[in-house]
Amino acid sequence: MGSVLSLPVSDSAPRQREKAEQEDDDLLDSRDRVEDIAKFPYVEFTGQDSITCPTCQGTGCIPTEQVNELVALIPYSDQRLRPQRTKLYVLLSVLLCLLVSGLVVFFLFPHSVLVDDDGIKVVQVWFDKKNSVVILSITATLRIRNSNFYSVTVTSLTSRVQYMNTVVGTQQITNVSSIQPLSDKLVNFTVKVELGGPFSYVYFFCTFPKVKVHNIVIFMRTSVKLSYIGHTTQSALETYHYVDCSSNSTAAQDPLPPPSPWHKEQPKPRANPEGAAHALHGQVAVQMDSRRDHGL
Repeated sequence: MGSVLSLPVSDSAPRQREKAEQEDDDLLDSRDRVEDIAKFPYVEFTGQDSITCPTCQGTGCIPTEQVNELVALIPYSDQRLRPQRTKLYVLLSVLLCLLVSGLVVFFLFPHSVLVDDDGIKVVQVWFDKKNSVVILSITATLRIRNSNFYSVTVTSLTSRVQYMNTVVGTQQITNVSSIQPLSDKLVNFTVKVELGGPFSYVYFFCTFPKVKVHNIVIFMRTSVKLSYIGHTTQSALETYHYVDCSSNSTAAQDPLPPPSPWHKEQPKPRANPEGAAHALHGQVAVQMDSRRDHGL
């Protein structure tokens, strides 16, 4: 029978101790090697299958002016990657957006554009004695107020003159004017009026020398079209005016207020053009009878 040989315990212990000492020496040697390598400058080894680093160009360092332009690899657990005050920033962003939206709506929202009558400035009179016709050239003025923060363009202006509910003159103008932001502007327009035919008695009234005041009442309906930021609106204005039909006049006449539809009181004489016209017709009839009596 064979026998089993066993190594004594005293021989295995020294071997383990030697092995441990050898590992310690290897670890120290590796650390010394790393420190020695760190002391050497960076050298770019470019071979057939390698390229030079485009950032440092093989120098191992980057220029100072590119420090804020390059991205470094940062661990995911780094505190710098965790956003701070996120709720505050979101709230400030929302408030800023609301403020900007409110300002945009305030400045771009269309405001009212007021059109007011500024009276009749000039009246030129011609007489057609052969046909008993009175020709008037009436120059009126509108005051347009722009309350917006952008320009408003007056695209067209249409005016119609009536006497005794009959249209006796019209005028239409295009591309009238442009009103600057937060300002007002006077717009002049001229309407030619002819009073003849059924209104031939006006000729005798306007040319009768014994009448000192030759005023007739006319009704003007003016329509203005406005355009701004792709939006078009229309404003209408209705006024009554006294016009001196005996001679040329440049004095401004105060506009007569239009009669109120819900006011049932007796209208004033100057606010009732029909009554004034009937009175004028009576005066002309009396004048014609006076001429007939004197053999004129």
